Amino acid sequence: MRLFAALVPPEETQEALRAAVRAGRRHAPNLRWAPPDDWHITLVFLGEVGEEDLPDLEAALGAEAGAHVPFEVAVRGWGRFPPEGTRSSVLWAGVTGDTDALDSLALGLRRAARSARIPVETRPYVPHVTVARSRPPRDLTDTVQALGALRGHRWSAREVHLVESRLGADDPYRTVRTWTLGWEPDPHRSPERSTS
Repeated sequence: MRLFAALVPPEETQEALRAAVRAGRRHAPNLRWAPPDDWHITLVFLGEVGEEDLPDLEAALGAEAGAHVPFEVAVRGWGRFPPEGTRSSVLWAGVTGDTDALDSLALGLRRAARSARIPVETRPYVPHVTVARSRPPRDLTDTVQALGALRGHRWSAREVHLVESRLGADDPYRTVRTWTLGWEPDPHRSPERSTS
């Protein structure tokens, strides 16, 4: 299964972001706009993980999540990948707040995944919420300007979600497991899997 670990914005934050993207949708209706239920802040992309590797990965990620306390984050500002030039394929909302805690969590989860023998990317971490994609890539400068200022709702990040990405599915994301930040998992308890 194709997996990543993420923070999921609460409903109030999704509503603030939803209101902010309306102008962009009107300006660029031919972008593939992500539905609000799919919005998340990726902490670490894990790629394809075999069922046999899942128990060790879940144990490592759960222990790492337990070593971090909740922290404040907010969505603010817009950006694109790649960030320069006329060939961008991703439009995103930026993330502010306690970025030191966010970076520490993301890097810790990368280390935890590696300890479970799951290779992860090494490029710099850029926290964001993907709101739209463009195929083929194009200049998104006007769309970013049409979106205007984004001063999103601030919230307390309290949970890390292990999410399965199902390419081509009607519901592309399924939560496999959730851990509460600052909570030490019981190593003797077998993991419960969400079916939602």
